[in-house]
Order: sequence, then C-alpha cells, then structure tokens
Amino acid sequence: MAVYTLSFVAYAVDVARRSAAKPAPAAERELVGAGAPVPPAELVASAPLPGRGARIGFTLIVIAWALHVGGAVLRGLSAGRVPWANMYEFALTGVAVIVGVFVLSRAWRDLNFLGVFISGLATVFLGVATVNFYVAPTPLPPALQSYWLVIHVFVATLATGLFALGSGLSILQLIKERRDNGFLRSLPSTVALEDLAYRVGVIGFIFWTFTLIAGAIWAEHAWGRYWGWDTKEVWTFVIWVIYAGYIHARATRGWRGSRSAWLQLVGFAAVLFNFTVVNLFFKGLHAYSGL
Repeated sequence: MAVYTLSFVAYAVDVARRSAAKPAPAAERELVGAGAPVPPAELVASAPLPGRGARIGFTLIVIAWALHVGGAVLRGLSAGRVPWANMYEFALTGVAVIVGVFVLSRAWRDLNFLGVFISGLATVFLGVATVNFYVAPTPLPPALQSYWLVIHVFVATLATGLFALGSGLSILQLIKERRDNGFLRSLPSTVALEDLAYRVGVIGFIFWTFTLIAGAIWAEHAWGRYWGWDTKEVWTFVIWVIYAGYIHARATRGWRGSRSAWLQLVGFAAVLFNFTVVNLFFKGLHAYSGL
C-alpha cells in the first residue's frame, strides 16, 4: 500500500504538471511531420507528454505489483490453497489482477494516463480490505474443496480487472467530454477512449460469461442443482445482463458517447455491489466472506 501510494503521488504530480501547462500556439499545431496540414478534427492535443513523474509512477506501480503478487502467493502458501476463498483473499488477488492488467497492457497499448486512477484504486481497495475484511487463513468449507475454486473464481477476478480498466477509461471519457483542457488535452480523443473501453468490456464480458457457466456447473457438483436463485447467483446474472445490454446497445442501437460510458459504469457498480453488499448483508449458499 505504501508503494502504491508513492506511485499515486508521482502520477498526481505528473497530472498537475500537465494540467498547468499552457497550450501551444495554434500555428504550431497546424503542421506535423514534414509539414503536412492536419484537419482540425484530428489535431493532437498539445499538452506535454508524460514526464518524469509518470515514469517514476509506473516504475513504482510495477514494484508495488511485484510485492503485491508476492504477498498473495505467500498467503496461498500459508493457507495451503489458492488465495481467494474469502472476501479478504478475493480482494487481495482481485486488486493484484486489476493492477496486473494495467501493467501488462503496456505490451498492447500505452495506458499510462490511467496510472493515477489505478494506483489510487489499488491503495483504497487494499486499505478497505485489510481494515475491514482481514481474517487469518482457515480451512476451506466442503463446498469450496474443488478444482472449480481455482477456475471459476480466478476467471471472475480476470473479468473484474478488465471491468475496472474499462470503467477508468469511461470516467476519463465523460470528464473529457465536459472539459478538454490541461491534462485532458494529452489524452486520446473521447472516441478513442470509448473504443478502448468497449474492447476491454467485451473481453471482460467473455470472461464473465464463462464465470456464470462455470458457477452453474460447480453448483450442480456441490449442491445437486445448476441454478437455485441464490442471491450471489442472481447478481452474477444481473451483471451479465448489464454488460450484455451495454455491448448490444453500442453495437446495434448506436449508443455512443456518454450513454455508452454511463452504462459501462453501471455495470462496474453492480460488480462492486455484488462483492460488498451482497457478500456482507445477504445470506445464502455463497456466504464465504470469512467474517
């Protein structure tokens, strides 16, 4: 958490530096490359590129992630099983997956502009999990003593990590639509942010679909039925419906811009509700919070 916090500070300093920068004169923004004119709609934002603060922030978040993964592995070794059998362990592993998706995304696309969001989210989520959800390693309940615990829950954490990344992109899209100055000028266009959020959301939806199917198969092995309208089962399906609606509305109904972003955020809010409120305040066969 301390290293994540330092990463957040470094990213925040970089954001502040770029927010305070003045835009380049219009004449300097009309030519690129060998002097070819650029249509106004395609002019690249003129805020300075990420500087030392962003580079330090990324280095620190990689170090924090390595320590984080090490902590999750040691928790698993201490418990003698995979480290995601209760709320604390799921939060520990889930946040590691969220940060891991961000770090490894550098091989696909430079998303360093999300650094302040990811490092801040990791710090807050780990703090809440450690203070409110921590429990000592305990043996697994009989229903969890299955290889499906490895498959079903890990794929769910992958989907959650992708949904978190997509929500961060959607938040930036909504902010940039309303105000496009300072740091925001250095971000990709709102269309590019929306497209990235959509692609990430589609991949997360595929993983969540597998989570829903695998959960039903595991339920049949553990309890003798594929579906029992347990609260956790219902909310897993609700999340699937929201993201299915998001993908369908954007692909076939032309929902673009802020409506698409808000629907993405509603989906991630449902994910957080499922992890917190459903686990803590609803009784059912999935009550494995460990508290």
